[in-house]
Amino acid sequence: MQCTAVYQKNGGWYLGWVEEIPGVNTQGKTLAEVKANLKEALALVLETHKMLTEKDRPRGKAIRQRLVI
Repeated sequence: MQCTAVYQKNGGWYLGWVEEIPGVNTQGKTLAEVKANLKEALALVLETHKMLTEKDRPRGKAIRQRLVI
């Protein structure tokens, strides 16, 4: 799966967000900084979603496998 990163200059800042995943957004003083921040933000959102899902998942036998889109 590939996501689309969008970058936009706004005053003295660069804004960045991932089109396909609401809530993954960040800012930085440089384009390089906002790109690094966006990767970190995406990783944190995915990790948080995984932790919340695992916490609420019913216990018992389950099949887990990697899904590649």
